[in-house]
Amino acid sequence: MSYWDKEKECMSRSDLEKLQLRRLKETVFRLYAFVPAYQQKMDEAGIKPDDIKSLDDLKKLPFTTKNDLRDNYPFGLFALPMSEVVRVHSSSGTTGKPTVVGYSKKDIDTWAELMARALTSAGASRLSVIQNAYGYGLFTGGLGVHYGAEKLGASVIPTSGGNTKRQIMLMQDFGTTVLTCTPSYALLMYEVMEEMGVSSSDLKLKAGIFGAEPWSENMRREIEKKLGINAFDIYGLSEIIGPGVAIECYCRKGLHIAEDHFIAEIIDPETGEVLPEGAFGELVITTITKEALPIIRYRTRDLTVLNKNVCECGRTHVRMEKVLGRSDDMVIIRGVNVFPSMVEHVLLNIPGVEPYYLLVVDRKGNLDQLEVQVEVSESVFSDEIRKLEELGAKITKELESALGVSVKVRLVEPKSIERSEGKAKRVIDRRNI
Repeated sequence: MSYWDKEKECMSRSDLEKLQLRRLKETVFRLYAFVPAYQQKMDEAGIKPDDIKSLDDLKKLPFTTKNDLRDNYPFGLFALPMSEVVRVHSSSGTTGKPTVVGYSKKDIDTWAELMARALTSAGASRLSVIQNAYGYGLFTGGLGVHYGAEKLGASVIPTSGGNTKRQIMLMQDFGTTVLTCTPSYALLMYEVMEEMGVSSSDLKLKAGIFGAEPWSENMRREIEKKLGINAFDIYGLSEIIGPGVAIECYCRKGLHIAEDHFIAEIIDPETGEVLPEGAFGELVITTITKEALPIIRYRTRDLTVLNKNVCECGRTHVRMEKVLGRSDDMVIIRGVNVFPSMVEHVLLNIPGVEPYYLLVVDRKGNLDQLEVQVEVSESVFSDEIRKLEELGAKITKELESALGVSVKVRLVEPKSIERSEGKAKRVIDRRNI
């Protein structure tokens, strides 16, 4: 059994909750004292720092959303002066102002510690050669993994995303044992490997740590089969700290959330009501050790389930199930909630289908229509028309059974759906709603 810090990762639930409460109180006092926007939100909610006497009182505090970060752009939610902020990251800001996050020196050290813990959970060690194909720059993924790998003492290859043929050459030449990137980029790498005549047996890869987008169990199996590795899910958000908030252990029965640094809740995304353990809903996270940008009750929009049972690996921290999707990525078709991951799960069970698809939502008159574009393999696409029609009918039947809504399936030729070196685009919604 390999731990980065067994004492912290295997704390008793009572000791963990005492630590969480102490750190939560400190965080709330700091935010009230040093961040006017939080003081205003708490005053409006009728809450003072002294009112937080137990972990159950957390639900009295107001939520924080992405809009709060945008409304206080760029540094309005920082709890430290810029003279003490050593790093700034931000989102792409494709739908408006970017969300900006800051780190103190201690925050960077905490982040590196969390990522070292995460890498160890997935089986990495100081003997590992980690090829980091997450994007460097303002995106938190690249530097987050990089600092954690260095903290672990592993050898890091900072390739960032893109230049896939070169990535594969370096994997061969440098003896990469762990790959970190988005799951969709891992599949693209496999395609390019095939074009180059490189087999997984030509590589020393043992594990992949994939995140930054929801992915199904069937995609995990697809990646593992094609690359000959164990694939681990990692979770994080820039607003919270970046990658390293949670990761799977070798049991792969949920992602362990680092509860000595974060408090997790599940709420009803419609009402905001806190739901009991085991209920499906929206993940809300409170940071309890961050200095530059502490955040209370951040609505992640990610939909999952929490489980506090002690894992077979011995870790006691709460586990979250793989994220099904985001509440803001979900499309509603004639009253039915549809997530891209639900479609992916069905498609990857059907022979002849490639792991590339696109949901196109439109409205004809007053009726919503869902078209699923599905890429088929080269052998299937070159087969007779009757075989393609049979495959299309099978996919339609399976999707309609799983989703509970009528679907138009369009089979498209191999490599016609746009590939991504970062987060894959799965939905085009053409409705004017």
